Amino acid sequence: MHLPDPIRRLPWRDLKYALWLPLYLLLFLALERMPVGRYWATQLPVDAHIPFCEWFVIPYCLWYPLLVITGLYLLYRDRAAFRRYMVFLGTTFFLSALVWLLVPNGQDLRPAAFPRENLLTALVAGLYRVDTNTNVFPSVHVLGSMGAALAVWDCRALERRKRLRAGTALLAAAICLSTVLIKQHSVLDAVGGLLLGALAARPVYRASPAFRLSREETERKTPAYRRRYQKLLNRFNES
Repeated sequence: MHLPDPIRRLPWRDLKYALWLPLYLLLFLALERMPVGRYWATQLPVDAHIPFCEWFVIPYCLWYPLLVITGLYLLYRDRAAFRRYMVFLGTTFFLSALVWLLVPNGQDLRPAAFPRENLLTALVAGLYRVDTNTNVFPSVHVLGSMGAALAVWDCRALERRKRLRAGTALLAAAICLSTVLIKQHSVLDAVGGLLLGALAARPVYRASPAFRLSREETERKTPAYRRRYQKLLNRFNES
């Protein structure tokens, strides 16, 4: 069968790294619809002191285009960075789903009534209806935000776009905050996402040229006496 040229030119070798996505979505929908009796409530006392702020629904919703646009750009400009991005997201998202399956969890932070009625609170109410208050630890919103920020930093085509990198990092931070401020997640959910993301990032980005160069640059800027001290400490730990 002869395929049209635009289809044949698609980067199929790299797109296979995104095959996990439909499988994850099916698993997520199945877990969301699975009857949940008792669950581990992840809220902490500190969550009661965090105010509800409907304005943060805007960065919360920007999570979706951020992940998609990042993936499409990397697929076009930096295939190796795209593969690492997909591996990071796939690994962390499936590990999160495994936690939800083994330890059913949820949070009881959603307000019974909004302090104000406006377009933004209506949008939050719509999110509440679509997304349940279960399967919250760790937060995939936090993990996805971390993944996009790391991928933008990893992309060699963007190494001179410092403002774009900084802007992506700020947007990722705002998205992480939004999960708590619109009461979709507890502080513990967000921290769990950050910790899982940090653990997954190290093996995924170990071979990244961008991060390797960053480490080498940091080492060059480190004073000589500190480098010598670190070498001695490493030898002591190995002995």
